[in-house]
Amino acid sequence: SSSSSAPTLTSCVSSAVPTMSITQSSYNFTPDENDRFYESKATLIATEILESELKGKVDEKWVAEWADSGDKFEALSKDIADKIKAKCIAKLNIPRYKIVVQVTIGQMKDQGVTITSRSLWDTATDNYATARFRNQRIWSSAIVFALHTD
Repeated sequence: SSSSSAPTLTSCVSSAVPTMSITQSSYNFTPDENDRFYESKATLIATEILESELKGKVDEKWVAEWADSGDKFEALSKDIADKIKAKCIAKLNIPRYKIVVQVTIGQMKDQGVTITSRSLWDTATDNYATARFRNQRIWSSAIVFALHTD
């Protein structure tokens, strides 16, 4: 006689119910309070660099020959932007942010100027800071954009 063993209720239940484990992400997509971009800190950095790079360094000859000195002012504005960006990265401790700096330099000629920037960003994490410099000959504006990368 053949003996067939029927499965017990316990073995049916235990093999029919799969074990499911749920893993939740431990990665935080928003910056911690200490890792946020603070406009006031970036404004201080940009103001300090604008003043140190422009105060007393742009003479009347440069301004009088503005059309011929365009390359000088272009190189100067790029250098200032690079210095602001490097110092913001070094001092602000915000590794999950992309920093973009725009520096504009113009002549004081009784003319108005408007600098506008538009971007699509997350208002909860992204921000910007501005700084200005002005003397009798020139004006300058620096905008530091901080974009959270996660």
